[in-house]
Amino acid sequence: MTKTAKGIEVEGTVTECLRNATFKVELKNGHTVLAHISGKIRKNYIKILPYDRVLVELSPYDLTRGRILYRYRA
Repeated sequence: MTKTAKGIEVEGTVTECLRNATFKVELKNGHTVLAHISGKIRKNYIKILPYDRVLVELSPYDLTRGRILYRYRA
């Protein structure tokens, strides 16, 4: 877990795909957050499926929402 100027980066696992490129992600500490994909992932057409390991940046204002920054290779 690292702290950036914009938010907190945490690893997690995608549990469910929702509409509009939104995903339910279970973090390593057991919490579940709603996360959308970042612009670079969207631009490069990177597929995110359930059970993928991802890096999520949590919002400092609302810790139940975040943005997926990176999908780890399987």
